[in-house]
Amino acid sequence: MRFRFHIAMLLSLGASMAAAAPADAIRASLAALNLPMQVQSISESPLDGIYQVQMDSGRIIYASADGQYLIQGALFDVAGGKLSNLTAAAESKAIGEALSQIPRDELVIFAPEEPKTHVTIFTDVDCGYCRLLHSEVDELNALGIEVRYAAFPRSGPTGESAQTMQSIWCAKDQQEAMTEAKLGNSIAQATCTNPVAKQYELGMQMGVQGTPAIFLANGTLVPGYKPAKVLAEEALANQ
Repeated sequence: MRFRFHIAMLLSLGASMAAAAPADAIRASLAALNLPMQVQSISESPLDGIYQVQMDSGRIIYASADGQYLIQGALFDVAGGKLSNLTAAAESKAIGEALSQIPRDELVIFAPEEPKTHVTIFTDVDCGYCRLLHSEVDELNALGIEVRYAAFPRSGPTGESAQTMQSIWCAKDQQEAMTEAKLGNSIAQATCTNPVAKQYELGMQMGVQGTPAIFLANGTLVPGYKPAKVLAEEALANQ
């Protein structure tokens, strides 16, 4: 009995080590690439021998068990004649969680007294559609939508737009500074420790390619401008 018990323990240990080996190999391969993103988790994908790798930005890539091959793209389930984007669903959930971890004091927030849900918007002060969307923030608030702004200067983290956004984040009244900048008015220059460059990098990692990039509470990306009423309906339907 004792012999069989030890054999069972060894088999169990061997199975555990074998299961852990692909994750170790994949982590080692990704670490050698010096990517700006860190691995959050590794799990089996629906495809035999292919593993799903979730990065800390919420993005998903796929890897072979030995870590030698990486795949970037969407994985679809076509069972029952229906097309289901498994990658988009996993990414949206992870991105929503990553955005919820941004400290509130690192965002410029316009909030109603009793918010029903929120949107996180990667914005640029010189973007025409960003300005149009900002003109409807009061309407969004009235509809119960909290607006959380993250910085995404389209010219990069060191340009003139970035400097303006740094001044917004360093202003005594961030909301007023944001509104003035979105109106095209000059604002007082200010410096402080600010998250503009970090948020720009986070937006890049999350796949932001233009502004406004609106993420609903569940992580779903709404690219570009939408009228306040339409956006509020989508935000309430995707909490």
